[in-house]
Amino acid sequence: MVNIKRSDIKSLIKRRKIISDKSDYGHALLVAGKMGYMGAAVIAAKSALRSGVGLLTVNVPTEERYILQCAIPEAMLMMREETPFPPEKFSAVGMGPGLGTDHAAKELLANVMLYGKKPLLLDADALNILSTDKQLLNNIPNSTIITPHAKEFDRLFGEHGNTNARISTAIEKAKAYRIIIVLKGCQTAIVSDEKQYYNTTGNAGLAKGGSGDALTGIITSFLAQGYSPIDAAIVGVYIHGLAADITLKQQSMATMMITDVIKNFGKAFKSVHA
Repeated sequence: MVNIKRSDIKSLIKRRKIISDKSDYGHALLVAGKMGYMGAAVIAAKSALRSGVGLLTVNVPTEERYILQCAIPEAMLMMREETPFPPEKFSAVGMGPGLGTDHAAKELLANVMLYGKKPLLLDADALNILSTDKQLLNNIPNSTIITPHAKEFDRLFGEHGNTNARISTAIEKAKAYRIIIVLKGCQTAIVSDEKQYYNTTGNAGLAKGGSGDALTGIITSFLAQGYSPIDAAIVGVYIHGLAADITLKQQSMATMMITDVIKNFGKAFKSVHA
């Protein structure tokens, strides 16, 4: 395992061009949210926008559209009932936060994976769907990023007694499916079919609902901006954790919320380039 250093991130982050427009920074699609779980979609969308994506569309149920339009006027909306949607118009797709696991969600996931021509991140309910139908794992596109926490990982790949055992399995599965596994935890591991990395930022203030949704947003944003999947995962995890460390100077681990962390993304980016 390689420990990720600030110098690594500084070399990977692309500097914004002075002369550029929104088309230079990609168009991300987030497929997230359902009734009662729209907060997950809002958090993922805020995170994506705060990390530099040029355009963002969020796929949501029609009856929940007002929540997104009011919370994040910068995002465009796509009504879920209008699917199938044309994936070719997007630079990258992030799917799963608050999505639900019903038949319609499963069908949508299967269609997204079947298309498989755009960088893809799967989290939360997308992973829960995969865990209930392991055959779908065989259709996961190469270089897809999955971001399970320990319980989601075990639902996918079987029970494990400890983190080391999970990492061992993650190495095996990353090679077998040719995917990137971001195993979230107190020291998040990023596992590809070639290398493994340990994140060195973050704290227990992230041990709350919504943190994973924010991670989905930031990594999807980097994918849309043209980062390779492994670089998007490394930079996304590091900046997400660094923003939490900055937030800890203003809040305690108990009191910080993920919306506080997202507000500090800017300070995290500046800190890397300092």
